[in-house]
Amino acid sequence: MVSFRGASAEAAAVLTDQLGGVAESSAATVAQDLFSVAQSLRAEGSLRRFATDPSVAAEARTGLVTQLFGGKIDPTTLELLTSAVSRRWTRNRDLADALEHLGVIGAVRSAGSEGERLVDELFAVRQTVNENSELRNALSDPARAEADKSALVDSLLSGRALPATALLVRQALSGSYRTVTAALENYEKTAADVHGEGVATVYVARPLAERDQGRLATGLARQYGRPVHLNIVVDPTVIGGIRVEIGDDVIDGTVSSRLDDARRKIAG
Repeated sequence: MVSFRGASAEAAAVLTDQLGGVAESSAATVAQDLFSVAQSLRAEGSLRRFATDPSVAAEARTGLVTQLFGGKIDPTTLELLTSAVSRRWTRNRDLADALEHLGVIGAVRSAGSEGERLVDELFAVRQTVNENSELRNALSDPARAEADKSALVDSLLSGRALPATALLVRQALSGSYRTVTAALENYEKTAADVHGEGVATVYVARPLAERDQGRLATGLARQYGRPVHLNIVVDPTVIGGIRVEIGDDVIDGTVSSRLDDARRKIAG
């Protein structure tokens, strides 16, 4: 997930609390507005610098964004934006990053009780992009118009995924992350975090039975102190056993890893 330091961390925390008061019915609209404003701030360096300049009075900063965005975005979004520019930021780029992060949270909240499904769908799209080089190249091609990329996403997801999933996948095309898949992975973690969960990617040689998934989720929740959403990847190279990646931690109990260890010992 996105991490901030110092004043930016404090500002982001306040804004996240403020977003919590937004009605679920308007969360998708607010999310789209926040994504649009974040893109404008990234594209307009002078606006971004002015909006985060601590030497400029807060009234002047909020007045400018109200003049520029008033009537073009939802009033709730405008309240969040003016609140954001009235605060101090450690780096001027943090403002746009925070607004995008708030947009992701808004998109997640718009899914309501379908949070688990949203995480699963984001993971499924990420896996599809990873495994399909033609699709990956089409979505990352800088020469291809954003409208074309969005249309491609809509054709793939229309009627098959939640509106929140489609919204977040389209946002992943914005270029604010190194790759589309990196953006989707971050959005997955944020979606799980909104619902008080962590995310673990589990690599197995064959599908895990529901009972085994339940045992694994329970064990990880006990170890990490919070519920854990499991993303299951069936990978024949695992041979047997299981590999779990959660945050920076890797729990590797696969046969392939033990074979690799044995080979290294023999070679040594």
